[in-house]
Amino acid sequence: MSESFNIEIVNPEKSFLSKDNVSEVVVPAFEGEIGILKDHISIISLLKPGIVKVITGSEEENYYVEDGIVEFKNNSLSILTSYIFNIKNAEKNQISNFIEEAEKELSKNEIDDQNKFLLNHKLEVLKSLSFN
Repeated sequence: MSESFNIEIVNPEKSFLSKDNVSEVVVPAFEGEIGILKDHISIISLLKPGIVKVITGSEEENYYVEDGIVEFKNNSLSILTSYIFNIKNAEKNQISNFIEEAEKELSKNEIDDQNKFLLNHKLEVLKSLSFN
């Protein structure tokens, strides 16, 4: 009996990733990191900036997501996000540019508490990537 499920990640430009036989996915939801295995209860949740971990057997792929929605039902996981990139293929200067942009946004006076929270979290995640 298979212990796997399907995943599809979509951004505005294209279907970013479509994969069968995924054994686990960890997503950065507002409620905290959610680990999803086969037969997980149905969920719909909002994503915050962070790392999506896709585990297939002994292989793990990590993707940075900006935000989005995650839905899991009938052993099919869908992630809709405005921005995503594969961490393995990211260049240091690309991550540095994202950090600079987030710091610039954070320094604005008219920023509300929700955006301040999201930008601080985004910076924390991006800085952890730049040191790897």
